[in-house]
Amino acid sequence: MTQLELNNPSDNPRQTFFVDVILPVPIPKMFTYRCPLELNKYLQVGCRVIVQFGARRILTGVIGKIHETPPAKYEAKYILDVLDPEPIITSQQLPIFEWIANYYMCTLGEVLNIAMPSGLKLSSESRVQLHPEFDIFESTYDFSDNEELLIDILGKNDSLTYTEVSKALQMKNIFSLIKSLVQKDALIIFEEIKEKYKPKKENRIRLVKEYANKTALQALFKTLEKKPKQEAILLQYLQLVPIYKQQHLNEKGIAKTSLLAPDLSASAIKTLTKNKVLEEFEITVSRFPDDDLPVVDIHLTEYQQAAKEKISASFKEKDTVLLHGITGSGKTEIYISLIEDALAGGSQVLYLLPEIALTTQIVARLKKVFGNKMGVYHSKFSDNERVEVWNGVLSGRYQLVLGVRSSVFLPFDNLGLIIIDEEHESSYKQYDPAPRYNARDVALMMAGMHHAKVLLGSATPSMETYYQTQLGKYGLVELSQRYGDAQLPDFLVSDMINEGNKKLLHGDFSLGLVKGITDTLQNEEQAIIFQNRRGYSPFISCNQCGHIPKCNNCAVSLTYHQYRKELICHYCGYKEPMPKACEACGSTHLKTVGIGTEKLEEDLSLQFPGAKVQRMDLDTTRNKNSYERIIKDFENKEIDILVGTQMVSKGLDFDHVNLVGIIDIDRMLHFPDFRSFERTFQLSTQVSGRAGRRKKKGLVIIQSRNPKLTIIKDIINSDFHTFYQREINERKVHLYPPFTRLINVTIKNKNKDLATRTANRLGNLIKEQLGVHRVLGPQEPFINKIRNEYLVELLVKLERSAVDLKKAKQLMQAAADEILLEKDLKSSRIVFDVDPY
Repeated sequence: MTQLELNNPSDNPRQTFFVDVILPVPIPKMFTYRCPLELNKYLQVGCRVIVQFGARRILTGVIGKIHETPPAKYEAKYILDVLDPEPIITSQQLPIFEWIANYYMCTLGEVLNIAMPSGLKLSSESRVQLHPEFDIFESTYDFSDNEELLIDILGKNDSLTYTEVSKALQMKNIFSLIKSLVQKDALIIFEEIKEKYKPKKENRIRLVKEYANKTALQALFKTLEKKPKQEAILLQYLQLVPIYKQQHLNEKGIAKTSLLAPDLSASAIKTLTKNKVLEEFEITVSRFPDDDLPVVDIHLTEYQQAAKEKISASFKEKDTVLLHGITGSGKTEIYISLIEDALAGGSQVLYLLPEIALTTQIVARLKKVFGNKMGVYHSKFSDNERVEVWNGVLSGRYQLVLGVRSSVFLPFDNLGLIIIDEEHESSYKQYDPAPRYNARDVALMMAGMHHAKVLLGSATPSMETYYQTQLGKYGLVELSQRYGDAQLPDFLVSDMINEGNKKLLHGDFSLGLVKGITDTLQNEEQAIIFQNRRGYSPFISCNQCGHIPKCNNCAVSLTYHQYRKELICHYCGYKEPMPKACEACGSTHLKTVGIGTEKLEEDLSLQFPGAKVQRMDLDTTRNKNSYERIIKDFENKEIDILVGTQMVSKGLDFDHVNLVGIIDIDRMLHFPDFRSFERTFQLSTQVSGRAGRRKKKGLVIIQSRNPKLTIIKDIINSDFHTFYQREINERKVHLYPPFTRLINVTIKNKNKDLATRTANRLGNLIKEQLGVHRVLGPQEPFINKIRNEYLVELLVKLERSAVDLKKAKQLMQAAADEILLEKDLKSSRIVFDVDPY
């Protein structure tokens, strides 16, 4: 393993030090290791170390503390190596990690596991080699032909991986063979530790130095007069690298691929390299090369400038400000102007977005302004790409980062401004695995530690955020007009029951929506159709006996996906082929029930055969560049109708969208969740905002079975304030956030009875400690079995002003620990989710 030298060795190279290491495993404390004397000079808090954990596991940990006190309860193992010359976790990050672990009731190791890119964690690979003391002629064991062959192969090689052994022996199953040789003391198995992150390399070509002048080149060309292929390579090189005018360019050379054009000879390159005319070399290059794009200036309108000045004035008194601007009001331009000011002051900026889909459009806009100062960070990047962005923040290459929720873990050391766009979005919340954090709330805590300012932006703020502005804790700036000449769209509500009775429906589409799409296509404009359910239909049912196929692992029906011709569970991924007959009664009369995005895509293609219909949901955006491709095609008018889930509602900006259809608002409204009205208002308002964002007024058509609901009136009128007041009064009466904090406790066990008994015991203990009135349940959730585990839930409601939150969490954790020590209940898992919704 490569030894790394440090610029700041320890002042005490002969002193025994111990290090507390954060390990990426769910243990409650850091684990203490002893440092070999020869590694003392490499020790720094925040550096990665390789350690042994348990009998065989080799892990990458991070030094959390350096001290001189050995552990009292166990003998400290030695750390195996220090990996970094400088810390990769900054001194500002560790307190944030600790806060996340404490607040969200998880371990520090679980935070590190999700915070640190996989590419920064070591991987190990099993290898086999001959036992150093093995001699086949002295062995008392008998060996099979294959065993002797492997011994012979290993005698010619230092070691081989399992894959290499399988290939050498031309055998698929080599495990029993290896096990036999280990038992005969012929082989040993060991783990090879290696870095996952691999820098990107590029092969380059340049002229050998002695030819990099005019005289030598002229002589060279004379020798190549009868070698046209080699001459063509040389001419191509000189065309790309004009060394007559700029001789220093030869030092950098060019990518070898530049000389591998179809009309050029690859063998000629080899010959010129062999004859030492050209030389090949390798360099490390960034996966995010610098762009030579012209920088564009942003000019704010009068009302945008006024809003920016109000934000800046509010920042003088408050650390957090909400920019409440209607859809299409030009919030992004204000963000850009504030970012420019922060960067000019020497600070770093984090710009958070809820969805990867949003980054595609925003990146293009911000690149024009900030060029190569900006890095992008999200889960569709490969492990290597994520490491390069991490290192780019550490090195100062990226002063601005645009990213999704995981960006809060990046190693900032001088944050001056955090912008949280669409701050109301549930996508900022992580549900599994732990830590079950909300990136918005983590960012607010980060800002406090960095003494940074936070700008929250939304057309439909969360109840909690807007409530804080009413208390005076957050500043509030409002934008009530759209950018330029754009106007808010008109609304049409289709009464689906009335139209159904009159037989006016076209399948799942109202008469108004069909006419709206027809007019939109005739005007060569575009439409967005919103249905927050993917798949073809939620389930299939037998017409004869009513049987509905269920998941084998979860208590939920299987969703039909027509394109795959499969029934799929959206909770565990279980899938089975679409049956030809009912598995209960054998009838072949099966029907699909309900509508998902796949069915809408099919129905729209049949209803409007000349239109290009595209779907945008989880199933069509799994690949790295699929978001970008769909959005680009829609921007270029290669798609007429875009059908999608909530992805299409989030801040996307299209010039030619003049119609938005909301297919099934009732299902969202009646979802069993205290936030269902809030989420419906937000999603409906946001997707409606995609219509008519330029000069022409757009149209939004809402399909409902109860069109006279008050909330639909609020959506039509874009009346957030009336909706907020009614909703906040309801929350106050029933003690829901922002008046309380919620902690959802889920008990999981493969045995239903044990899950129930654990939940009852835990519920009783928590009620004794916190009071019966603060604990709801235990009760089974709507879906009471997921991944073969039965679920029972408790909901703990803690008043913000009357309860010590930290103490309450400690009591709950202690109660859980006590129960899991009981012999008959220890197989249960207890999961705490703080601020769950």
